[in-house]
Amino acid sequence: MSSGQQARAQAAAIKPSGQSPEEVRPPADRLLALFDGRRLSPGQRRIAQYLIDHLTEAAFLSITELAERVGVSQPSVTRFAASLGFSGYPALRDVLQPIALSAVAGAPDTREQIRRNELQAAVDAEIENLENVRRLLADTNQVLDIGRELAKSVPLTVLGLRISVSLAEYFAYAARRIHPDVRLVTRGGSVAYDALLQSKAAGGTWVLAFAMPRHAKETLAAIRAARSTGLRVVLITDPTLGPLVDEADVALTAATGSRLVFDSYAAPGMLSAALLQAMADADTERTQARLEGYEQVADQHGFFL
Repeated sequence: MSSGQQARAQAAAIKPSGQSPEEVRPPADRLLALFDGRRLSPGQRRIAQYLIDHLTEAAFLSITELAERVGVSQPSVTRFAASLGFSGYPALRDVLQPIALSAVAGAPDTREQIRRNELQAAVDAEIENLENVRRLLADTNQVLDIGRELAKSVPLTVLGLRISVSLAEYFAYAARRIHPDVRLVTRGGSVAYDALLQSKAAGGTWVLAFAMPRHAKETLAAIRAARSTGLRVVLITDPTLGPLVDEADVALTAATGSRLVFDSYAAPGMLSAALLQAMADADTERTQARLEGYEQVADQHGFFL
């Protein structure tokens, strides 16, 4: 593990919140849990509903005040507490008051504080990455134009090395449903160069390359090799500027989630799905025919449950 990853691993280590699972539940959920599974009479249901609607006030009322507000007798309030498993109304009120205080003070139950554990912070960062992709796709012309070019490239080469293999494999797997010849390259060096030469010789015009950090030198070499053969390159990468972007004909950026020890790829995955949609839209008749043919074969051989 690199020193950078070591630091991230220490910073992102999952730590106990210091609160019990019950304490981090929203106040409304904690209150409803008191009534869950209880057989309440109509009068008792009125008391329960009053507590739900007026929790922050009702939790500090005396038994007399609560009975008057609800319009029931004091013994009815006592029986209500007993039906919930408490020795009496004071014991019930002792449980209600911390819930009410958490609702008033916003601690520890407010969304802002609950979300402040390391895993939720990582999800928040990914949401922001997806928002950036959403802004990128506000003008659909670019992604549609790229989709058309990739759809016309036969064969179409999809390149992803090292950590980017999974993204390339996903794209290639899906693209084969709608494209007649998709060639996946997941090894660098002479293997990648031979595959790129063969793709060009077979009539291919484009390579779709994935490059997520840490960027590998062999990815840069493969992109340069593709360009040297006459292939054009669409690159999906993170926003880091560098030689990879300089070598590509078209670069689409989507940030990786970097809050945890290993990166996550919600935004690049979404961008990949958008490109697949653009390829499908480029030739709807071919897309429909290939998808129908695939489904027929899958059904015939029982590929899926």
